[in-house]
Amino acid sequence: MSLALEISDLHAWYGESHVLHGVDMRVEPGQVVTLLGRNGAGRTTTLRALLGLTSRRTGSIRIQGTESIHLPTYRIAHLGIGYCPEERGIFASLSCEENLLLPPTVGDTLGGGMSLAEIYDMFPNLLERRHSPGTRLSGGEQQMLAVARILRTGANLLLLDEISEGLAPVIVQALDRMIRTLKTKGYTIVMVEQNFRFAAPLADHFYVMEHGQIVEQFPASQLQEKQSTLDSLLGV
Repeated sequence: MSLALEISDLHAWYGESHVLHGVDMRVEPGQVVTLLGRNGAGRTTTLRALLGLTSRRTGSIRIQGTESIHLPTYRIAHLGIGYCPEERGIFASLSCEENLLLPPTVGDTLGGGMSLAEIYDMFPNLLERRHSPGTRLSGGEQQMLAVARILRTGANLLLLDEISEGLAPVIVQALDRMIRTLKTKGYTIVMVEQNFRFAAPLADHFYVMEHGQIVEQFPASQLQEKQSTLDSLLGV
């Protein structure tokens, strides 16, 4: 079986600024992988580079076995990638349900996107607020909507950028349950997270970034023995 994601010697630029310096990463199908690092380490840029959202990139990015480094963003999305950026991108003039109905289908590996019924079962808050404009949703509800929207597309490789940031504990718990449910359904997830307490119990594998490079990686089974290394690298 092909790897869900294989990155080799990835370099990326914003204009003249060289941000990623030879990133290597392997993600197995169905894994949850967490990218750790200080602010500015290159974690979000790595997610953006996977979709071709940087000025320039070189190296190799194989998605479900398909080389994508030279593909335009819309073609990359159709390989089955869903991206939930930190800024969420909710359409304020549309209702919650209209936001959910908007995305096109981009992947069919899991038999198409989740139905509205499945989404509302996973996020009861969105069912209650389905007729509310995007601007009327709380920050937590907007985050749920941003994640739910990519589940509608049929993507089975999800890139989640700081989805727990600034949210109430009850919302973070709902997102925790969501990720555990998605794992049971066979989704592959790459997360950028500052909230280590949220990310640690969910991840199968950890990558630590510093100055645009991977400086440490290990499976979840080694988390305890790597704790002092993480404390040093992350400054926690």
